[in-house]
Amino acid sequence: MSKNKLILATLGLFLGFIAISTHSFAQFTSSTYSSLGVGVFNNSGLTQNQGMGGMGISFGNSYSVNHVNPAISVKNGAYSFQAAFNYNQLSAATESNSEVLDGGGLSYVAMSFPVIPRKFTLGLGLNQLTGVDYNITVNSPVTNTSLVSQNRIEGKGGLSQVYLQGGFQVYKNLSLGVEGAYTFGSTIRTNQLDLLDEDLNGIGISSEYYERLTFSDVTFKGSIYYAQQLGEQKYLNLGAIYHIFGDISGKEFAKMGESGQASIPNSPGDVISDDVSGSIFLPNKIGYGVTYEKINKFAIGVEAQFQDFSDYRGFNASQSNLGNAYKLSLGGQYIPDAFSLESMLSRSTFRAGIEYERLPYLLNQNQIDDIGINFGTSLPIYSLSLLNLAVKVGTRGTVNDGLVRENYFKVSLGISINDNSWFYKKVFE
Repeated sequence: MSKNKLILATLGLFLGFIAISTHSFAQFTSSTYSSLGVGVFNNSGLTQNQGMGGMGISFGNSYSVNHVNPAISVKNGAYSFQAAFNYNQLSAATESNSEVLDGGGLSYVAMSFPVIPRKFTLGLGLNQLTGVDYNITVNSPVTNTSLVSQNRIEGKGGLSQVYLQGGFQVYKNLSLGVEGAYTFGSTIRTNQLDLLDEDLNGIGISSEYYERLTFSDVTFKGSIYYAQQLGEQKYLNLGAIYHIFGDISGKEFAKMGESGQASIPNSPGDVISDDVSGSIFLPNKIGYGVTYEKINKFAIGVEAQFQDFSDYRGFNASQSNLGNAYKLSLGGQYIPDAFSLESMLSRSTFRAGIEYERLPYLLNQNQIDDIGINFGTSLPIYSLSLLNLAVKVGTRGTVNDGLVRENYFKVSLGISINDNSWFYKKVFE
């Protein structure tokens, strides 16, 4: 396939995946805690990063897109197209109840173009930034009556990004990266109130509060990467990122009405906000890491990311009880024999890692922690192309003080289509 045809085919795939994502973009997490702030942040990168505990600030390879640190994209020795789907299963439990939820769909699309090999690389992609997905039911007795009020609170949505990034080598083994992203999305939250009798049968008219926030703005990321050679094929890799968010512009529609009617603009009810302009303020994120690597054999590293959500401001300047958030990752990968001609498994990459995340939520004097164990692999399937798999088993939260403990299982399955004919000049037509 010629270079021009390859570009057109790839852009067609990319636009097709964007069209699909408007209907089937999966939540990377379902969580009661996504009801707070603007949802749960996705800090784990693409499938190959997830298999290493979210590592990606200080490590990347030639045949994988690096969305975490754009500066590492200069290592891409081949054109690369990646996409993945995910599946999530969540078991949520309180002191008295438990429930199992699951779901899945499209996770991300990403591409990398080595414009000047090892010197300048462009990338673009579609990725989820935050996820909102929760369903909470609260029953409370009505004072001086035998009635029970039932509140069913649901939320869906989150923020996504279409991004363009570039990696530049500025000196031997030193590169810089920059990324501009169009950040967009919406969150829909509903609160349905019913009155129930002693037998928990509904009486009277059920009411509903509906709120839709839509967002669109531009965010930026800068990054740096340096590889210090320690011996033959051995390197100490250092990386850092700084993600600038700030004010994210949006609009709010809110309405009170009968159940099933509040979300319809022209139906009976009381409109509280009719596409009123406003914004939320997201704190900037900083991250850095170090990885020891032997090319085509193994890598092991540790990374950290930080965001101070005490500066977070909700829509219309509302404040939330949020604090510092951080994430620590320890992970690595191993390739038995990268040049084996006899065994596909010998050429495969095997990954493992641990993620510890302190979420920004402080509830009833409890900090909410998230810890997970990750495993992953990349299997060669044709030429330079790979089948990528990552699995994570983890837990977040606690059942103490009326809170929720969530045990979850996540799978990310994707493909990486690579082609290095980009660099070869035609000899025969």
